[in-house]
Amino acid sequence: MFTGIITDVGNIRSSEQRGDLRLVIDCAYDMDTVAIGASIACSGVCLTVVDKGEGWFAIDASAETVSRTPAGMWEAGTKLNLERALKVGDELGGHIVTGHVDGVGHIVDSETVGDSWKVTVAAPGSLAPYIAAKGSITVDGVSLTVNDIADQADGSAHFMLNIIPHTAQMTTLGTLSAGRQVNLEIDVLARYLKRMEDMRAR
Repeated sequence: MFTGIITDVGNIRSSEQRGDLRLVIDCAYDMDTVAIGASIACSGVCLTVVDKGEGWFAIDASAETVSRTPAGMWEAGTKLNLERALKVGDELGGHIVTGHVDGVGHIVDSETVGDSWKVTVAAPGSLAPYIAAKGSITVDGVSLTVNDIADQADGSAHFMLNIIPHTAQMTTLGTLSAGRQVNLEIDVLARYLKRMEDMRAR
């Protein structure tokens, strides 16, 4: 379980196909405090630490994980938003995040408004019913608030976000440009509410 509050930006040092995809990720974490088998969210994807050393850890990404995330995301040199798993008693500064990606969206537009950035993200039709204005959503592992949403004729949805300078500096969201693909995780509460609504409609 995570909160969507990013605590480091890592960099993929190497990516090697060996059945699963073995990734070595450079980071600033004190790896003496991270156990083998611990979970770390990598741009919104919950992955298990299988090896570690000073300033780095390794994970194995399955074919399923790779297929459900943006093309090119796991290449050497890619920067990743990192968050260690929530501990009991930790501050819940964002919202409850599972680290299970629900779909891939893409950036439609990004423009500066004052010191911040107004970003429009396209979400696939399968996720559109779960996204609401003033609700929470996770974009590349970052907990954000939906400012507004516009349903599209094809069933997809465009939702608007505000990225403040601090978020841009502390995550990979400072380099959002049109066309870039992003991992999306809907609010877990919205998932259950939609399921209950569907059951009542039967």
